[in-house]
Amino acid sequence: MSGEKDLKTLLQNMKPVLNSGEYVFCKVESLNEIPDLEKLVFFFRETEAVTVVLETSVADEWELEYSYISSWITLNVHSSLEAVGLTAAFANTLKHENISCNVVAAYYHDHIFVVKEDAEKAMSALVMLSR
Repeated sequence: MSGEKDLKTLLQNMKPVLNSGEYVFCKVESLNEIPDLEKLVFFFRETEAVTVVLETSVADEWELEYSYISSWITLNVHSSLEAVGLTAAFANTLKHENISCNVVAAYYHDHIFVVKEDAEKAMSALVMLSR
C-alpha cells in the first residue's frame, strides 16, 4: 500500500487546495442516463440509486435535480488508504467551525465537499490544522 500513514506527517503536509467551480450531488437510476461519463467527478452505486457528483453547469445542462451546491477541497498529500485519524482530524476541525463536510477518499488524496458559502472558512480552518 502506498501513501503516508503517519497522522502528524499527513496533517503537516496536507496542503488543502480549493478547486475552482461549484459541484452538486445528484442521483440517477443508472449510468446509462449520463450522456458523458468523462464529465463526472465521481460516482458511487448505492442500493437505491447511483450518486453522481459533477459541476453545477453540467447538471443544469443535463437537467439533473440537486439541492446542495458545494465547493471541492483537495488535500494534496498522498494519504494511504490505511491511514488512521486524518478524516477524524479534519472533520473535527470543521465541526468546530459548524461546517458540514462530505468526504471522498480516493487512491492518492482525500477530497472534501463543503457548502459553497463555507469554502473560505473551511480552507482557513484546514490551513490552521496543518500548522
